[in-house]
Amino acid sequence: MNIGIVNCGGDNLNSIYYSFKRINMNVSISDSSSELEHMDAYVLPGVGSAGIVMNRLKEKNLISLIKESNKPTLGICIGMQILFDYSQEDDTKCLGIIEGDVKKFLPDRSIKVPQMGWNNVISHKDTLNGHYYFANSYYTDINEYTIGYSYYGKKFNSIVKKDNFLGCQFHPEKSSNIGEKFLQDFISTI
Repeated sequence: MNIGIVNCGGDNLNSIYYSFKRINMNVSISDSSSELEHMDAYVLPGVGSAGIVMNRLKEKNLISLIKESNKPTLGICIGMQILFDYSQEDDTKCLGIIEGDVKKFLPDRSIKVPQMGWNNVISHKDTLNGHYYFANSYYTDINEYTIGYSYYGKKFNSIVKKDNFLGCQFHPEKSSNIGEKFLQDFISTI
């Protein structure tokens, strides 16, 4: 089984790469559609901005590869956000796989933006419940594809799933043992 990490302008490629290596997966990083189409699953990594990530996907002609794929695809942080229709970040049209917009957290006395640190994820799937590491200024609202949510000034999506697409707002690669279990859960769908 081979996992392709899509090099789409995110900054945490190596930490995701080594997270999959630690759980004994064959994994490679690429921005080539001819290489990626031979993979069994895709990962859209986090850490970056919506505009940069979408521009990189356009430049490398990867949008149709991702949108038309029936392979398991995991979006992490910004990788999850670009699965939606639109992001307020950089006024960006995203992939449109999941309906909805990505909005910026508005700071107030109860929260600082960005959200940095551990937060609880609540899911109907018991194995997903627990504290994960978040680093985000943007969020998506609860919808029919929500399978896990968290609170940060408001209730927001922490895990979404539609067809073969799974998205997490947190960083499993920075979430210790529970993050590793999350990645193993994703692998079990392949």
